[in-house]
Amino acid sequence: MTPRVLITGATGFVGRQILAACIARNVSMRLVVRAGWQEKLGDLPETCEIVEVEDMFAQSAEWWAEHLAGIDTLIHSAWYTEPGKYLTSPKNTDCLIGTLEMARGAVQAELHRFVGVGTCIEYQLGPKILTPDTVLAPSTPYGQAKAAAFYALSGLFGETKTDFLWCRLFQPYGEGEHSQRLYPYLHSCLSQGKTVTLGSGREVRDFIDVKTAGANIFDAALGKDVGAINICTGIPKSVREFATEIAETYGRSDLLKFGTLDNSASDWDYIVGQPWA
Repeated sequence: MTPRVLITGATGFVGRQILAACIARNVSMRLVVRAGWQEKLGDLPETCEIVEVEDMFAQSAEWWAEHLAGIDTLIHSAWYTEPGKYLTSPKNTDCLIGTLEMARGAVQAELHRFVGVGTCIEYQLGPKILTPDTVLAPSTPYGQAKAAAFYALSGLFGETKTDFLWCRLFQPYGEGEHSQRLYPYLHSCLSQGKTVTLGSGREVRDFIDVKTAGANIFDAALGKDVGAINICTGIPKSVREFATEIAETYGRSDLLKFGTLDNSASDWDYIVGQPWA
């Protein structure tokens, strides 16, 4: 029997694709969304229930227990992710605290399965392939809050009958991405014949189409894996290669100007993972 799923963050970049996978599988679902954001969801099947709330990270365990009634699996993809701010924002602490209350509510509701979305920058980054067994050593408030959530939820659910899965997401790109990020910036400039100013392009990443990422998270959520897994491709690709491939589809590789911007402090050299499944 297909479980009934609750999704947080369904209006977000990744959450929208988790929702799409849920709809494609004709799964009954409940969505917790920010008040006034329901229109971002588009047309939804009759099997979808909407719960609007001003701030899901400010809700009590009791509130979550009430809204998890009748739910088998929770997929928690909501978090603060405003480009240029989320890595160091104090709002990460709010998201962490709210997530722990959500988890306490899940325990009260005797939820079967809790699935959270983490990040590759929880890991101790270096020149090696990152596996779920790699040491965690996050260097940003965002990574630290996500790692703290993983540890806390592992401990909490380890004492209950609720299965816990943590999906560490690598470098998603694609449909619905914020205009300030690399992929839409490249397409915007190249489609208009404008110069693309970039850093060195030497950073190596594990780029994954957000549609694939969302589908993988959903499939893992409906599976039996517990603990931590990576949502990635396992394919190393430099930013230079990634940008050049896109530019070549426009026939305008000449518009790419590498080395015209300074690399930021967060531009880690190598982030590539061992993929789940």
